[in-house]
Amino acid sequence: MVTSDQRRRQLAREKYERQQQRREEARRRTRRLTLVITSAVAVVAVIGGATYLAAGGDDDKDKTDAAASQSPSAEASPSASPTEEAKPEPAMKIDKKAEYTMSLKTSQGDIAFTMDASKTPHTTNSFKSLADKKFFDGTKCHRLTTDGIFVLQCGDPKGDGTGGPGYTIPDENLTALGKAGADGSVTYPAGTVAMANTGQAHTGGSQFFLVYKDSKLPPSYTPFGTMDAKSLKAVQAIGKAGVEGGGADGAPKKAVNISKLTVDKV
Repeated sequence: MVTSDQRRRQLAREKYERQQQRREEARRRTRRLTLVITSAVAVVAVIGGATYLAAGGDDDKDKTDAAASQSPSAEASPSASPTEEAKPEPAMKIDKKAEYTMSLKTSQGDIAFTMDASKTPHTTNSFKSLADKKFFDGTKCHRLTTDGIFVLQCGDPKGDGTGGPGYTIPDENLTALGKAGADGSVTYPAGTVAMANTGQAHTGGSQFFLVYKDSKLPPSYTPFGTMDAKSLKAVQAIGKAGVEGGGADGAPKKAVNISKLTVDKV
């Protein structure tokens, strides 16, 4: 029998998937408009109008979905808006047989975790490349979720959930957490570090999330690291402090600013 909690989480996931599908359809419409409109002025006007209308329509339906689900965690699944498609992912330069450590110096303490390059070579290589370019230095962890799932999301240079490196990387290691249950989810254990994405396959960029309490999610987010005990405790303290304004999903009340992020071979 499906419990009320399982049903609530299922409704949250379904709403999230509908949102991502609508946003992807809006982006495809905008790209088609860009190709057929030749006037520079017309391009700006039409694209701006299409984006505005798409956003407005999405917001209206979100209100309806939220009322139907009655779930404060309806948008709790980790997500990142698609990055630009102009760049290829970085050339493979890491040792695929080695382990690497990612270390974050933050305003809420140091956070570190290991990455096994043999299981997630593309993910590890991307983070190593970005870290060497100081891509993450001066950024913040922009999103905390405290109901339904329990994650702190970081890695967006814009700080609003829409930024990325300008390329995407393939999903990896998706079977590591076992087979999905009847509700379509697996447990991402506390301490797990995984890639955020747009809800579509192979759309990871630079955004990632830190799981501070066991969380059930679809097995579509690349798990690529495991925090050490001290780091997990630091993230749990951020989660315990809650979200700005008292909600369940938004900017963490304890601001998490990343002053330096490094990736080093063990």
